[in-house]
Amino acid sequence: QVQLVESGGGLVQPGGSLELSCAASISISSIDFMGWYRQAPGKQRELVGTIMFDGSANYGDSVKGRIVIWRIDGENSVDLQMQMNELKPEDTAKYFCYARANNMDLWGQGTQVTVSS
Repeated sequence: QVQLVESGGGLVQPGGSLELSCAASISISSIDFMGWYRQAPGKQRELVGTIMFDGSANYGDSVKGRIVIWRIDGENSVDLQMQMNELKPEDTAKYFCYARANNMDLWGQGTQVTVSS
């Protein structure tokens, strides 16, 4: 069974940085694309950014210029990374790793990011 496991969330001050990781137990050859979404309390889940099979990345307007997504491909696993800089209180949310693979939508359990002084 494919698993997506996020890590790296936590409490950070405004203006700070954080790096999130997602360990996916699946071969890159099975993946169409991966990405990060986030959901704040009382709000809809929002796209943060995606990375395609060829490694090209796209970012949501609210985070563009402040985050970088990249991928580390193993033999039968993929690590999805996201560096977040210049964090703002409005970035506070639960961040979810996502993969579209084998015609399925795969989600991790999420990791909480809280930006507060």
